[in-house]
Amino acid sequence: MVGIALLLNFQGKYSDAKSTFFASLIALFVGAATVIYNIDHWSLTKQSAIHFLIMLITVYPILLLSGWFTIVSVFDALKIFLFFVLVGAILWLVLFTLAKVFSW
Repeated sequence: MVGIALLLNFQGKYSDAKSTFFASLIALFVGAATVIYNIDHWSLTKQSAIHFLIMLITVYPILLLSGWFTIVSVFDALKIFLFFVLVGAILWLVLFTLAKVFSW
């Protein structure tokens, strides 16, 4: 995705390049943090809490810096945080359900 962002940048599509770059950073951190769920001696609660903390210190700041949201006040950052938590919870529930349905 970084390569796509570079191509977009060279084509003068700076906004698209910036968005693609930030999306690639989010994908990188989310993908890298999934290894936490392979630590079998940790409970699902601990795995989920550690994953949330990693997302909080990586993905949340990216959302704030990406320019995808208007940030004028601390209240705006709080709204973005609530969006971050809501989307994360929905994704966690969907993936948890799929893992239970398709586990052998």
